[in-house]
Amino acid sequence: DFWSVPNLITISPEVEKLLSSGLKMYLVESKGGAIVCMLVSLFFLGTWPALLTLLERRGRFPQHTYLDYTLTNLLAAVIIAFTFGEIGTSSTGKPNFLPQLSQDNWPSVLFAMAGGVVLSIGNLTTQYAWAFVGLSVTEVVSSSITVVIGTTLNYYLDDKINKAEILFPGVGCFLIAVCLGSAVHASNSADNKAKLDGYSNDSKDGIRTNNITNSKHAYTKRVGVNDEKGVASIEKAKFGTALFLIDLEKRRAIKIFGKSAVIGLALTFFAGVCFSLFSPAFNLATNDQWHTLKDGVPHLSVYTAFFYFSVSCFVVALILNLIFLYRPVLNAPKSSLKAYLNDWNGRGWALLAGLLCGFGNGLQFMGGQAAGYAAADAVQALPLVSTFWGIILFGEYRRSSRKTYTLLVGMLFMFVAAVGILMASSGHRK
Repeated sequence: DFWSVPNLITISPEVEKLLSSGLKMYLVESKGGAIVCMLVSLFFLGTWPALLTLLERRGRFPQHTYLDYTLTNLLAAVIIAFTFGEIGTSSTGKPNFLPQLSQDNWPSVLFAMAGGVVLSIGNLTTQYAWAFVGLSVTEVVSSSITVVIGTTLNYYLDDKINKAEILFPGVGCFLIAVCLGSAVHASNSADNKAKLDGYSNDSKDGIRTNNITNSKHAYTKRVGVNDEKGVASIEKAKFGTALFLIDLEKRRAIKIFGKSAVIGLALTFFAGVCFSLFSPAFNLATNDQWHTLKDGVPHLSVYTAFFYFSVSCFVVALILNLIFLYRPVLNAPKSSLKAYLNDWNGRGWALLAGLLCGFGNGLQFMGGQAAGYAAADAVQALPLVSTFWGIILFGEYRRSSRKTYTLLVGMLFMFVAAVGILMASSGHRK
């Protein structure tokens, strides 16, 4: 009988439920997926500061660099929202990105935007701190403060889904790392001072005087002159030498000679406090632990929260840097909007840095929503990556003392231990 054919086809309840509900919005839910997100985020978030530092050392105005960076940082959030946030069929309980924009979820939106504000201020502060105390030390100190404060807050906000007996020893490793980071900076500063004092004494004796007093000569040695064949023969000062430090000071946008390192450390600690608050604020935005939403209003998805988070980050950065163009701080050069628009030197690197930071933050939040934001703070071990770039690109710690190298190795070891321990504390959000 033809009409009995449908009775021969059986569909399991699971498949029937899937077909009736349609594809769901993509969310990272497994612990393994969360760890992958954290590792990729760790690489991205450790690389973008190196790109901005590279541009500052080449003399590009920090205001120009940060304006470029913040444009693509917002673009990354928009891309994530309209891809991952729009995959699958929207439902009443778990709406997609666009439907959530019109819902009455302003308490959560404000938490997300508050997180973006403190992150923007923290990132802007570190851009100036890098010039004073170096890329490695800035990232070590600020990241460690972030973990000590932020991870503790996230642990309690997430209803203790992470294993405390594993999590807090990891936090302790970060705390040790910040102490070692400060010691590394003090030791390296003493090494650099000894190099410059020795160079100055040589100059008083009539040795290499022209290299210091004649700036044009020093610049020619660095940039190079064309030989008879028209090929530039570049004669760079070697990493870690006194001449290298003097030449770097001439090229960089922010002048630091004669300035107290306390300024840089103060900026770094302030940035660390800002960074320690953005992740807990984002956690409150997506999980509503304080029950600020009205009954029946779904929680913000991680993609919608990240969009609002990035918008506020962009607005703060735009306003502050437009002000700093005309009223610069910390001896940064004065500029103008017209000069910024015409400055294409290094713009590609600044735009790339914004994309890396944007996708890095997005991946951190995706992993944190699955395995707990306290465990996701493992990405604050980004100084591992930043120190690598600092040594390779900028010659940090070259020709330093044995004491500096010993402290540096100890600092990096504590970060490796901290990453493994925090990831091992990952839980699973119900």
